[in-house]
Amino acid sequence: EFRGIAFANADRLAPPRDITSWSGELDATSFGSICPQVPGMLESMLGFDGSNMSEDCLNLNVFTPTTPDATTAHPVLVWIHGGAFTNGSGSIPWYHGSALASRNTVVVSINYRLGAFGFLGDGNYGTLDMISALRWVQRNIAAFGGDANNVTIFGESAGGSAVVSLMSSPDAHGLFHKVWAMSPSLGQLRTLPRAQELETQFLELAEVSSLDEVRTLPLADMLAAQAKQMAPRAAGFDFYAPTAGGTALASDILSAAAQSTLPLVLGTNRDEDRLWSAFDPLQAEFGEPDWMRVTGEVFGDHAADARATYETQRPQETPKQLISSVRTDTAFRQRAQRLAENHFSRGNPTWMYWFTWATPAFGGVLGSCHALDVPFAFDNLSVPDTDMLTGDGPERAAIAARFADEIAHFARTSAPTWPAFDTQSRTTLEVNVGFDLLTDP
Repeated sequence: EFRGIAFANADRLAPPRDITSWSGELDATSFGSICPQVPGMLESMLGFDGSNMSEDCLNLNVFTPTTPDATTAHPVLVWIHGGAFTNGSGSIPWYHGSALASRNTVVVSINYRLGAFGFLGDGNYGTLDMISALRWVQRNIAAFGGDANNVTIFGESAGGSAVVSLMSSPDAHGLFHKVWAMSPSLGQLRTLPRAQELETQFLELAEVSSLDEVRTLPLADMLAAQAKQMAPRAAGFDFYAPTAGGTALASDILSAAAQSTLPLVLGTNRDEDRLWSAFDPLQAEFGEPDWMRVTGEVFGDHAADARATYETQRPQETPKQLISSVRTDTAFRQRAQRLAENHFSRGNPTWMYWFTWATPAFGGVLGSCHALDVPFAFDNLSVPDTDMLTGDGPERAAIAARFADEIAHFARTSAPTWPAFDTQSRTTLEVNVGFDLLTDP
């Protein structure tokens, strides 16, 4: 494995400049700096270390099946990490690519600028960083035994939205050949007016009057203003994210992505929202009146039908859990299904999976929560502290092995092993013990 390879330089709030060569020997034995961020809940849980935070953070890591050999050409998997476009890095232990690479792939994990550094205004600097990393892969991956003509981009959560948004980018065209999106937070993708509104708000909180002044703010002041802006979490997750119609992205990202002819795998987890709701003190007392209220807000005249459907399909769930299920569906599942339908209906190859294995950790309250699938996708269950989230049950290993096999198979052949999605049968692979095929789940 090769760690901390710089792929670009960037001034604050400016496009990245590709690094196309270096002289002398490059030390690739340790991970590079991570991009400036305020740690999120998951990062804190996994032991966030901010000591190596720097704006000089555009680096990537390469994991190879054997000692690199330019005469072989393995399929390439480029991982774009999640974290609400505000946290995370390519060097988090869960994203260690060795187990996936052992399936005869070359795995690349990248950093991109986060939060205000990557997504203030409509410059989409973080998106441009991803595209710069993909250009690096095109120029250099052959030297690591990778095939530049067979590149899969995959990501989870914000990373899932990122890979979908790259399908819409003319600047990224030809830099990758297929897409695997895990729990994409598609509702995070921003409109131009929302980007402008948040830029104005940020300038006020940072007590400056222009982006030029932001470019010279001390790093700590940037992070402090961002933390202030994001404190009222109830306002949602669309603070910082790629902006439709901004630099390098289509004005309607989802429509442009649906028109892309690239093979696309989309998947979500059964209980995404429980990562947040399970331990939210504000939701601890949710009961029947709240269930009535939320379904009324979401479904309007169809609220009674919706309640009946959810209660029939999820008979074990408390009102609080049923509310969480509605939020999972509106934030993740429905959006992924719409995209799958639209991609398929334009004649493009589409597959869906549904991750339903539930973790026994914390007394089982998390179910199949958001991010639970990540250590399975990388077959990284042995990473320290992973069992905090997954428990240590014996059935986990087979699920992880098969899930990682599917990703490697898709990278190799442009199709996973299960039947494609269509709008009649809506065939979906259930990722759980047994890996059943579901019809119209």
